[in-house]
Amino acid sequence: MKIDHNLLIILLCFTISACKPEPTSEQVEVSTVLADKVVPLPDENAAAKNCQFVLGFDAWEPYQYIDVGDRVAGLDIELVAAVAEQMGCHLTYQQGTWVDLLMALKEGEVDILLGASKTESREQFAFFSDPYRIEEFSLYIRKDDTQTAEYKTLKDFINNGSQIGIVGDYVYGPEVSILLDGADTSKYFVNAIMGELNVARLLDGDIDGFLEDSFVGATLLRRKALHEYIVAHGLTIHTGDAYVMFSQKSVSLEQLSTFNEELQKVKKTEHYQNILDKYSF
Repeated sequence: MKIDHNLLIILLCFTISACKPEPTSEQVEVSTVLADKVVPLPDENAAAKNCQFVLGFDAWEPYQYIDVGDRVAGLDIELVAAVAEQMGCHLTYQQGTWVDLLMALKEGEVDILLGASKTESREQFAFFSDPYRIEEFSLYIRKDDTQTAEYKTLKDFINNGSQIGIVGDYVYGPEVSILLDGADTSKYFVNAIMGELNVARLLDGDIDGFLEDSFVGATLLRRKALHEYIVAHGLTIHTGDAYVMFSQKSVSLEQLSTFNEELQKVKKTEHYQNILDKYSF
């Protein structure tokens, strides 16, 4: 039988084409790169991968501490984590003593430290954020002490012979410093090595009140269930602002600027106030 040669050629081409193997995944990848027509899918975690900070902390409840399940928690941790989240940055944590962490920040091994005071010496190796919270002390008295509850100032306490407990290493600001330096007024202040000792002395009647960081004092009363015995008098002393320190070796000025921008936004939110309220009672 005579076969049409043109038809035979068409059939052979069709057969060869049908038997061609499917391209491998490697071949597909190469072809798409060469074609330059495939746009990669956006990585939602790309910002976090490119922005990672090591946050150093020295355990001090309620600001920075290890919670149940080895979770790093605290007032300062929550506030700064909220800002980092808005920046799209990921935080990892490194615990240590304050002295060791300062050295690590100076060397760029730690990126962030919290609750810092701004000093000229520290500005040689660290950037400082805008203030992220204020630092203040509150005066605490016995709940049934109606007499001291009527006093308006620390001088009223002193003029009435009241004893006020303080912690030796704390800086209470210029108002208290003047009283501590005065020959006639310093005798009304009783030093303690820790805040818990002032709580015991107040309950025993050895002192008439004590000064404590407002958030630390609230934590002490809550943790020891002492609200029925000790209350905040209402007298507070503002001692300064708390800043975030950033290592100049590992953090850029651009990142500092972005942090400050997001910090101002967070401070205007209900979430920011909720965090403060959470540790105030």
